[in-house]
Amino acid sequence: MEPLKSYDPKEHPFELRHEVKRLNSRLDSISHLLEKAEFKDIIENYADPKKRLFTNFMAGLSRGLGLSVGTFVVLGLLGWLLTLFVDLPMVGDYIKTLQDYIKSKP
Repeated sequence: MEPLKSYDPKEHPFELRHEVKRLNSRLDSISHLLEKAEFKDIIENYADPKKRLFTNFMAGLSRGLGLSVGTFVVLGLLGWLLTLFVDLPMVGDYIKTLQDYIKSKP
């Protein structure tokens, strides 16, 4: 069995340069992706429990407020649409009764 020859960069300078260029471009693309993903910010947020609690609290508050406002808008639009159908023969009587019931409540 022959001993392994050591690789001499002087023998193949072009191939080595090409490989180094390829690796540098690959490292640049990985660096760009990590910056784009804001990996540092994610690690900082999860390393500090107070920051994480505050962030989660604000997210929950925002979701709750958003759901409440969204429900209000959708029900308001639905009520407005129902008032447009009061003049229909069969559905209109039911909607008119519903409107009278709502107006009678204080």
